[in-house]
Amino acid sequence: MTLRVPKAQLPAELAKNLLDQLGAVPEPVEAAFNNPAVATASLELSAKVAQWNAVDASLKSFAHMAVAAQVGCSWCLDVGYFQALDQDLDPAKASQVPRWRQSDAFTPLERDVLEYAEAMTNTPTTVTDELSAALLDRLGAAAMVELTVFIAFVNLSTRTNTAHGITSQGYADGCDVPLAARPEPSGAAPTA
Repeated sequence: MTLRVPKAQLPAELAKNLLDQLGAVPEPVEAAFNNPAVATASLELSAKVAQWNAVDASLKSFAHMAVAAQVGCSWCLDVGYFQALDQDLDPAKASQVPRWRQSDAFTPLERDVLEYAEAMTNTPTTVTDELSAALLDRLGAAAMVELTVFIAFVNLSTRTNTAHGITSQGYADGCDVPLAARPEPSGAAPTA
């Protein structure tokens, strides 16, 4: 896949901050700055989303990576795995998110969060009353709302990136544990 929109010039201070934080300017930001108002609003929303703390950061990281794997956003999966390691998550466990259904690395709560992320990402969504109730019972209402909106935000980001043709920039290349590949769909609907 090739980038479908040109990279735009970023404000110098922003470019420097991104280089300092990530070691490279993220292509999604370069693409978005073709419309500075959209780019600025997206960055502001992303910063606000990052401040939410009703849900454990590891659960949100796993949800982010599950959405990215399902949508096929290699950039989001790459940066999500890199950020998961930066959050001191177990790299062996984080590496298994793309194949979480085949892995025994995840707790029952983590598996439900991963299933919820995928169910929200399906079109149309396939969230069940039972899954929602189970998460609500374990997380509480505030965390359930946060998780749901977080997953919706990740869907916005992943789908924007794939539509723009943005692919991995190699953020996770230096990680000790390689990221597992998502299994090919069997044609059958996923089971819980």
